[in-house]
Amino acid sequence: MSHGIEQRDESPPSPTTDTTLPRGVNTTSLVVYLSLGSLAFAVLQSLVTPVLPTLTRELDTTTSNAGWVLTAYLLAVSVLTPILGRLGDLVGKRRVLIGVLAVMVVGTLLAALAPNLGVLIVARVLQGAAGAILPLSIGLVRDELPPDRVSITIGFMSAIWGIGSGPGTVAAGPIVDNLSWRWLFWIPLALIVIALLGSIFGLRDSGRRSAGRLDFAGAGILALSLVSLVLTSSQGQAWGWVDGKTLGLLALGVVTMLGFVLFERRRRAPLINMGLMRRRGVWATDLVALVLGFAMFGTFLLVPIILLLPEATGYGFGRSVTAAGLFLLPTVMMLVLFPPLAGALVRRSGAKPPMVLGTSLVAVGFVVPAIAHGALWQLLVSGVIVGVGLGIAFTAVSNAIIAQVPAAETGESIGVNSVARTIGGSIGTAVLAALLTSQTTALELPTDRSFTMAFWLCAGVAGLAVPAALALPGAGARRDAVPRSSKR
Repeated sequence: MSHGIEQRDESPPSPTTDTTLPRGVNTTSLVVYLSLGSLAFAVLQSLVTPVLPTLTRELDTTTSNAGWVLTAYLLAVSVLTPILGRLGDLVGKRRVLIGVLAVMVVGTLLAALAPNLGVLIVARVLQGAAGAILPLSIGLVRDELPPDRVSITIGFMSAIWGIGSGPGTVAAGPIVDNLSWRWLFWIPLALIVIALLGSIFGLRDSGRRSAGRLDFAGAGILALSLVSLVLTSSQGQAWGWVDGKTLGLLALGVVTMLGFVLFERRRRAPLINMGLMRRRGVWATDLVALVLGFAMFGTFLLVPIILLLPEATGYGFGRSVTAAGLFLLPTVMMLVLFPPLAGALVRRSGAKPPMVLGTSLVAVGFVVPAIAHGALWQLLVSGVIVGVGLGIAFTAVSNAIIAQVPAAETGESIGVNSVARTIGGSIGTAVLAALLTSQTTALELPTDRSFTMAFWLCAGVAGLAVPAALALPGAGARRDAVPRSSKR
């Protein structure tokens, strides 16, 4: 029976064992160009959040409307990342990466020149297409680099997404204060242009392709589900968590996601290989990514807010926006320092031990301020521990995925994992913001108790990642190809 646009005679992909590098590939340049693109994407994700009040004022709009600058970005990332990741597996990762970076250039230029909120939202949608940079980059690294450099490089590139959140938060205030909000986009644009030119002239495609065609019907169902779920988490607080729109979208998102899974199982050439998603090493890693996305935003949201609160509250520190951002630098430094070390550990022992260690450290890191956060050193210690844990865990997550899937399906699988992290961050931001606003003082500031509850929540959610990490197969587990069709 026909099920739409399919590839009927697709043979199962096999794990790649060829370690021969294409001639002429400069691996250092490859890593630099790919890292610049990933860094620009991560910075653009975090730069806007601290300056939403400025955008509200400068663009003469409401706080609720300005929030769509973030929501539109999250929607585009969630919907396009798995689709473009799969497209890279089909037509070539370098080709799709160049297209994604070109769209990102257009979106960032448009954002810098945006005359009104509507144009800025469109620009943010175009920027969100760059969410596919991570899966495409990791696929290229796997294809092009020597095996002994893959684990460390992938760990570093995965951590860049967390690293970028720090400088974005730190730099946003000074940029807006001394220049204007438009420079939030002019500065990353330079990085993106370099990454685009480097990808065009400095990279080459290995020629590895996955058989099949893009599953447009499956992509449409997945897009509907992800849009519903992201809108629920990002707009639920504004609409009301028990409002009909919120509950209706949540129900639609869950039902269509279940429908997507059932639909994909019957496809000969599905958008996402459900045979791989059923594999313990894949679904457990995706669950860890979801949890880490939630926990990472716990650090980058809660700590700056409590630092900015007036000292008169008795628990705030009365710091400036710039000082609050700089306080996150130790966390960012740990995200820079530990991925290479974790990559070496992955190479020796597999992804499971560092993932268990990293997730455990993240949970412990949030326990510290949950117990006490009245002194700066307590927040500092928490940030360092969480940064170390995230640096190790992010390294293990991407390496665990590529250890479990065939090379021809790297982009697709990493894309799903990236979406899980994005949705986790969206849920984390929404839930934590709702928790802080649920208990306020007479001046409508979050209470000290609300911060305690938020830190405990982050610790508890991060703790859920530990048993998921323990569920991973050991380093000696065999990776077999799974046919893209699970139809019998």
